Amino acid sequence: MPLDFGLLEGGDSADTVLHPREIFSALPNKAEKYNYPRDVQTEVWNNWSARKNEKDLLLKLNTGAGKTVVGLLILKSCLNEGKGPAVYVAPDPFLVNQVLGEAAGLGIETTEDPRDTRYVRGRAVLVINAHKLINGQSVFGIGDTGTRIRIGSIVLDDAHACLSTAEKQFTLTLTGEAYSNLFQLFEESLIQQNPSRAMDVSIQEPYKNMLVPFWTWANKERDVLEIIQRYGGEEIAFSWNLLRKHLRLCRCVVGEGMVEISPRMLPISEIPAFASAPRRIFMSATLADDGVLVSHFDVLAESVANAITPVTANDIGERMILVPQDSNPSLKDTELRDLMVEKAKKYNVVVIVPSGFRAGFWVEAGARKLTKTDFHQGIEDLKNGHQGLVVIVNRYDGIDLPKDACRILVLDGLPDVRRKIDKLQEIMLEESDFVLNQRIQKIEQGMGRGIRSTEDHCVVVLMGKTLTNWLFDAKAPEKFSRATQAQLRLLDKLENQLQNATIEQISEAMDYCLGRVSAWTRTAKNALIGLTYEPQSRISALVIAQRKAFNAALIRDYPRAVSTIQGVVNLTENAATKGWLKFELAEYEHYVDPVKAQEILKSAVVLNPRLPLPIEGIVFQRLTPSQVGQAQLVIDHFKGAYDSPNHAMMAIDALLETFVFRPETSTAFEEAMRKLALVLGYGSQRPEQVFKRGPDVLWSVGELRYWVIEAKNGAVTPTINKHDCNQLNGSINWFEGSYDHTCHGTPVLVHPSSRFEHACSPHPDTRIITRERLDELREAIRGFAHAVVSRDDDSPANIMALLESYKLTPSKFLATYSSSFSVA
Repeated sequence: MPLDFGLLEGGDSADTVLHPREIFSALPNKAEKYNYPRDVQTEVWNNWSARKNEKDLLLKLNTGAGKTVVGLLILKSCLNEGKGPAVYVAPDPFLVNQVLGEAAGLGIETTEDPRDTRYVRGRAVLVINAHKLINGQSVFGIGDTGTRIRIGSIVLDDAHACLSTAEKQFTLTLTGEAYSNLFQLFEESLIQQNPSRAMDVSIQEPYKNMLVPFWTWANKERDVLEIIQRYGGEEIAFSWNLLRKHLRLCRCVVGEGMVEISPRMLPISEIPAFASAPRRIFMSATLADDGVLVSHFDVLAESVANAITPVTANDIGERMILVPQDSNPSLKDTELRDLMVEKAKKYNVVVIVPSGFRAGFWVEAGARKLTKTDFHQGIEDLKNGHQGLVVIVNRYDGIDLPKDACRILVLDGLPDVRRKIDKLQEIMLEESDFVLNQRIQKIEQGMGRGIRSTEDHCVVVLMGKTLTNWLFDAKAPEKFSRATQAQLRLLDKLENQLQNATIEQISEAMDYCLGRVSAWTRTAKNALIGLTYEPQSRISALVIAQRKAFNAALIRDYPRAVSTIQGVVNLTENAATKGWLKFELAEYEHYVDPVKAQEILKSAVVLNPRLPLPIEGIVFQRLTPSQVGQAQLVIDHFKGAYDSPNHAMMAIDALLETFVFRPETSTAFEEAMRKLALVLGYGSQRPEQVFKRGPDVLWSVGELRYWVIEAKNGAVTPTINKHDCNQLNGSINWFEGSYDHTCHGTPVLVHPSSRFEHACSPHPDTRIITRERLDELREAIRGFAHAVVSRDDDSPANIMALLESYKLTPSKFLATYSSSFSVA
């Protein structure tokens, strides 16, 4: 074999120089496309070289700036310096292959085997997915077993995408006998919390879940441990080994025939090789919430705050962002779908939806739905040629769709969370910065899927009233990266010319980008000129405190955990968030003073009634009728809640979009029913949520009249079953016991059927809102809202005339939009 004596003699080479930029130049076998690095890559390498001895560093580059090359050259530098072994972590196996391909093109030696001597001796970069590193049987070592395979330097690429893998691995799901025994263990406590919801959970009603009270969880820890070890089975090993030492710091959710156990923060120290690695580099796009690196990976806040970035932030591809239903609220989803079907005849159109149900809307129009079995092949097919219309479910990160693979990207609907605890936490923290940050981060991650370089271009269409309503939240714009903010400002200017645009005009606007019209491309590039990264990453002081408190609790220093959370409670203005922090405070206080913990929880529930109740419950508060007339309440609501007619229609359309008969939507439906009352000038309350007793929704409609509403919009039975009938009867009994004889309550059931099964004994005054009636109500409210925002004269007399016209007054509402019942 011929030898290269130049390499044997030493001197500057790709294996000896230390600066990544110099290594790049010295690599002898690079593919032709790697002639020279981008300026932004060199800027990041320069800054990293100056700070490389810091344990944790965050590198932030916009999507398409070449992060993979940056990370590989940094690890090659670490190997040259003797700071190996070196590991490159991608979010999933599909992206591992992309990294391996990039490394091969550069001529950097890699391996996928952690036991490969080339990795152990620091000669090759180990490339793995996040699951390989973080799991309860990790080859790198777990917890007390210590480090089996050492890590010297590690890069986590697309760190935010790796978070979902980490969350999944630290979440334990139990079914079968384990579930049955655990439910029996917690049942009495759940009944004390909420008898009606506990009944739903006991019969495994779909999408009904409950959080086990923290005092029950703490007091039953030994019993939980015994049940899991006896009935858990081998399938739980990947999670159980990560959690078994930290059960007391977990939360437990029960519902749908399963138990989900997850820690308040991730005890990432259970992967000691990762926790003790001298150099940890986290690479990320510029997203709303960098605090998750603190909460999930226990990165020092200072390291996250002082991220390494390029000098300028214009390292992003060209996006034309369009929100057609903001420009013209009357545009229907079906019209936009038909437009995408037409565009897909020429371009690859990729649609990301939050659920399989919504994917069906696109499949009906001929879209190819990518499933687990053909997902990666489907992505490759998009890259290799024209596929037309493709729909993907709930994958807002970890997908690269460069150039012709995706010329039109559609985000249809609000991104959904997956774990039960996250779903409950979203409910408990609704309308808080926490939920807004999470959702905006998912939206921005999704919007980045279609551009993978500065030369790339893509039209991004945002649709679905719930998504667009969140997008125009007053605080939302500041949550996006600066580059996306600049492109959204361009959207604002576009919309000035697209007011009430037809679907044909929306299509024409898209063609300016798709057809590479020079006037558009120049404008799009000019929008990014002079853009810089934010000088410091955004990290909430609350997250920092929560992580410090959790770390203190890991070593059983509960007083320090309590004082740490207490220190940020009074800094919080949002009532829901402040209540949640007090709830966390009570969780830690329980291990110091259980009685005081209950007092803290009682004050937390006053701030945030969605939280679990303390042992003694809270005092019920009646829904008192307003002294102001219905029309004036409508006027006050529209003036106070919406800043423009278009945004009023968007918000109300988002509300009406929730009024559907579909499983998994009951919680959102109930909240929409509460909010709808305000639109119509009624008072409203959710007693079952707030006081854990009573109906799903209660409306006060004037003159001491109330509508006691149970929402069964997720029901799939052809008739109303006995369980639902008894629940409605129980709610009217609750009303009669909670309100005096001067008040009159009418039981109202939302259900696909108006026919009770034979064994039922419904209250004689019961009214049913069926699918047909709900559709009529939805159209009436849309017409009413449009009339309100369109009128110059919003006097009470005119608004009252509209309420009468659309049959939304108390005397006409139930007669028009509900029906009587029958019994089989």
